Amino acid sequence: MDFLNEPIDVIQKRMQDGELTSRELVLTYLDRIANYDQDGPKINSVAEVNPDAIFIAETLDQERMEKGARGPLHGIPIVLKDNIDTGDKTHTTAGSLALKDHVAKHDAFLVKQLREAGAVILGKANLTEWANFMTEGMPNGYSSRGGQVLNPYGPGEIDTGGSSSGPGAAVAANFATVSVGSETSGSILSPASQHALVGIKPTVGAISRSGVIPISHTQDTAGPLAKTVADAVYVFQAMVGEDAADAATSKGRQFFRQNFSQYLNKKGLKGKRIGIAREDYFDAIDEEKRQLMDEAIQVLEEQGAEVLDVTIPSNKRNWGLGVMVYEFKNSLNAYLRSVSDDVPVRSMADVIEFNNKYDEDMLPYGQKWFLEAEKTSGLLTDPDYLKELLDDQYYSKEQGIDYTLEEHQLDAIVFPNNIGAAIPAKAGYPSITVTAGLTEKGEPVGITFTGTAFSEPTLIEVAFGYEQASFKRVSPMF
Repeated sequence: MDFLNEPIDVIQKRMQDGELTSRELVLTYLDRIANYDQDGPKINSVAEVNPDAIFIAETLDQERMEKGARGPLHGIPIVLKDNIDTGDKTHTTAGSLALKDHVAKHDAFLVKQLREAGAVILGKANLTEWANFMTEGMPNGYSSRGGQVLNPYGPGEIDTGGSSSGPGAAVAANFATVSVGSETSGSILSPASQHALVGIKPTVGAISRSGVIPISHTQDTAGPLAKTVADAVYVFQAMVGEDAADAATSKGRQFFRQNFSQYLNKKGLKGKRIGIAREDYFDAIDEEKRQLMDEAIQVLEEQGAEVLDVTIPSNKRNWGLGVMVYEFKNSLNAYLRSVSDDVPVRSMADVIEFNNKYDEDMLPYGQKWFLEAEKTSGLLTDPDYLKELLDDQYYSKEQGIDYTLEEHQLDAIVFPNNIGAAIPAKAGYPSITVTAGLTEKGEPVGITFTGTAFSEPTLIEVAFGYEQASFKRVSPMF
């Protein structure tokens, strides 16, 4: 099973040469899920397996023999965060028992794209319930439906990151080749950092949001988690595209026409100007992690990047969650109106009532953000919401990322782990996390590169250039 830690290009060559099949890949992952995810260390990252996965893999193997591969994802098993609709036999629950019987009527647009690219949807991955916007104090990776996800680098000892904890743990532990998570603020970047993975949090509008259980329409986006930058780019490429059901995707028409693989440039750091957001952000990590970050920054310089310390004007601002609170009710109510008749909830108020009715199972940590969101009108006319939305836009863009990039003529800004996720999240701007190494106790640390809207090509060059020069990823020991 040497292929388990191999990148997609090598796996594809094995399949092309007849050394491996998609069916064998699926069976191997199912075996590992049985032995290590649901037993053994019990990582608990996979919430549900697609009962048709083996048949889909066999069909794609036959297609490869008859017509050749569709592309880099042909026959590649992938798990999806359990807030992404699949119009198959698996459920879409956001980790909540309130949605345990919910089977989506249709694939999310991004899932259609993945299937067309030849990916095998292996199953759904556990997550922090309601994408970690149910309450305060809920552990990363916990949900009422799925239980607690553990980090394979230190089960029960090292935080698994949130809320795409299951997608992160599943790839790190080799229960799937790649995965798709979602982020509102840090939920791809965090598990990528904590599992020594590459996470791409795209520009909002690069990947359709339709068919993904929402929190905030101004901040939500799906994105890939993978062991390498190239693998993440292949998944990203498959998912981008204009969706008539998502107005945000119409602004990326020119962007979608690119072949993003062309930016996998080993010399991608040469001549780049990289700003290091030290103030406040580097203070939030301990000395050992700062040392790893300093070593990563040294690699950037050695590869020809010009590096300088920068301060983001709005970095000391007290960023609130008001926009997310107000948009949550509006967005979730719209989604729940379309769920199947088997589901006992049709609105946020119904979810609150369900949680109260089964409080022993549902409310070990409360439901603070549901209660706060339910107080709003849900119509997005509240003056407080509109004012905070405008402030968030201004301070994250004109006095945030864009100001800093333009003031110093930067190609990207560096943050440690996901600590700087809030500002690009408010702006809807992209970030890519790459592993920067492990601490003495084995905890992964990530370096995150952030840019302006639709700057993914530049970020891919920077991230790939760093990865190829550093190769810091080490697999967990099982």
